[in-house]
Amino acid sequence: MDRRVALLCNPSAGGGRAARILPRAERALRDLGVPFHTEVTRDLEHGRELARSAAQAGEITATLSGDGLIGCVVGALREVPGAVLGILPGGRGNDTARVLDLPQDVEAACAIVAHGRERDLDIGEVDGRSFIGIASLGFDSDANRIANAAPARLGRLVYVYGALRALAAWKPARFDLRLDGEPLSSVGYSVAAANSGCYGGGIRLAPAAALDDGLLDVVLIASHSKRSFLVTLPRAFKGTHVSHPAVRVLRGRELHVDADRPFVVYADGDPIATTPITIRAVPSALRVLVAQ
Repeated sequence: MDRRVALLCNPSAGGGRAARILPRAERALRDLGVPFHTEVTRDLEHGRELARSAAQAGEITATLSGDGLIGCVVGALREVPGAVLGILPGGRGNDTARVLDLPQDVEAACAIVAHGRERDLDIGEVDGRSFIGIASLGFDSDANRIANAAPARLGRLVYVYGALRALAAWKPARFDLRLDGEPLSSVGYSVAAANSGCYGGGIRLAPAAALDDGLLDVVLIASHSKRSFLVTLPRAFKGTHVSHPAVRVLRGRELHVDADRPFVVYADGDPIATTPITIRAVPSALRVLVAQ
C-alpha cells in the first residue's frame, strides 16, 4: 500500500513521552518502508497548519501525541477531501486510541499507519471548533483546568487528581439546554456531549456512544452529595455509573447549552469555547486508519 506520511509530534504530550518515543516511531516507519517526514509542533495552531498542508499534499497525517493534537487537527483534515489520519498514542490519556482499539505500543501503532484500513468517523463541533471525543463543562471545566496544571509525574492519575481537587470547592450549577430544539434543564455537576465514549484516561463517561452513528450522547450529572459522587466516581471507569439516579443520558444531533455562570468548555483535554455554546455532531467527517 503506497502511503506517504507526515509524522506530527507534540513534544510536550504525556509529560514529554511523545518526544522520548519519537525515535522509535521513526525507526518503525523506516523498517516498514513508509516514506515519511517528521514535523515537531510548536502549538496547536501550528499542528493544524501542518495537518492541512500534509492533507493537501496527499499525505497521511500521523499524530504522535495525546488527544489534544488529534482533536485539533481533525478540524483541518475535514476541510480536505480524502484526508486521512493515523494515530500514534503519545499522551497521558490516549482515549481516542483506546476507543478505536489501537495499540498503545508505538511500533504496533506504526504498523497500522502502514497497513491499516480506512474508517469513516463522526466528529463533534463546538461553535465552529472541531473535536473527536467528548465536550464537557461545569464540574468538568474545573477538573480539566486543575488536571492540565498538575505535575506530569501523575500520569493518568492526573484526571482523578483534578476531579478530587475540583470537588472540594464545587457548588451546583444550573444548565439550560436545548437538545434538537427541545428545551430541558439540569441542576448539578456537569453537561457532556460525547462523540466518543471515553475521556480522562479511560473514564467511560458515555459507554454506549458510537463514533459512527451521527449522534451525540448527552450526559447530564444532576445534584447529589459529594460523598455519593466520590463513591460513584470509580464506577465511571467501567461505565456502570450511568445506572446512578443522578445520571441521565440522552441522544441528539445538536445541543445548545447555557449556564447560570460562565464555564469554559473542554474537549479532547483542551479549552475549546465558553458558554453559551452549541455543540453538534458532524457525521462521517473524518477518515482514520484502524486495524484490519
